[in-house]
Amino acid sequence: MPSTSTSTSTSTGTGTRTGTRTRPWHGVMVATTLPFRDDLSVDLDAFADHVRSLIHAGCDGVVPNGSLGEYQTLTDDERRRVVETAVDAAGDGARVMPGVSAYGSAEARRWAEVAAEAGAGSVLLLPPNVYRADEAAVRAHYAEVARAGLPVVAYNNPYDTRVDLTPALLAQLHEAGDIVAVKEFTGDVRRAWEIAERAPGLDLLIGADDVLLELAVAGAVGWIAGFPNALPGSCTALYRAAVAGDLDTAVPLYRRLHPLLRWDSRTEFVQAIKVSQDVVTDGSGGPCRPPRTPLSPQDEATVRGLTEKLLAEGLD
Repeated sequence: MPSTSTSTSTSTGTGTRTGTRTRPWHGVMVATTLPFRDDLSVDLDAFADHVRSLIHAGCDGVVPNGSLGEYQTLTDDERRRVVETAVDAAGDGARVMPGVSAYGSAEARRWAEVAAEAGAGSVLLLPPNVYRADEAAVRAHYAEVARAGLPVVAYNNPYDTRVDLTPALLAQLHEAGDIVAVKEFTGDVRRAWEIAERAPGLDLLIGADDVLLELAVAGAVGWIAGFPNALPGSCTALYRAAVAGDLDTAVPLYRRLHPLLRWDSRTEFVQAIKVSQDVVTDGSGGPCRPPRTPLSPQDEATVRGLTEKLLAEGLD
């Protein structure tokens, strides 16, 4: 099984809630949405409030500048300021795992260096995503970014990148010392067991909300999460119960949340999670930048209805 967390302070589940975190990629790490004003400029004050609210709700940390943060649409200055804002708002840089993916390995390393300068505790990195890179290119890419000095969490999303970080390749990257964990997004829960066999020291992180329970049972020690942006309390409670093996609590809660969690694996996941935020907090989700367009009226009604139902049931 993947290794468990060690820390100098009190730990809840597999993530540490306060103080120094020796494995800061553990626990509920929320892939944060990014609020835009009506003119689509970045609202850093609202973003800081959002980060603080997630920490206050019991989440272990945040992952800014990922796909949910629409990093591909940001200017360099915006992307840098998002990281700095997240570190300041979190109150402890170890709680922040910026996404550092970029077209070029040198650029990705530069973003990792920005994260280190800001005081972040780790970074999240996709494989090369401009072409179908072979294994040698993938290994060189991760080695280059690892030279920035922060722990690197690999992000396996072959649907978008056309590069599959197979269990065998992950084992090579871990053996080389270039990654400490993997965000596993394929939805193939069988991989958890093969990763544990091939790379027993590599930490498995849940990468899609709708396989949370399955990967938690298989030994995941963290969750890079989407819907805690809207429902941090109930999502965090689900994660804690699942990793603790408390299936009496986790299974019925998972069943209630799953119709909404499934939207995290859809193409429109950013828009859906922002709509869910709008329902919970009266507009904190807001618009997306192009090329993302609003949900269709039917899809928006579905997401709103699912969120309102959960709120009516007392979930938060």
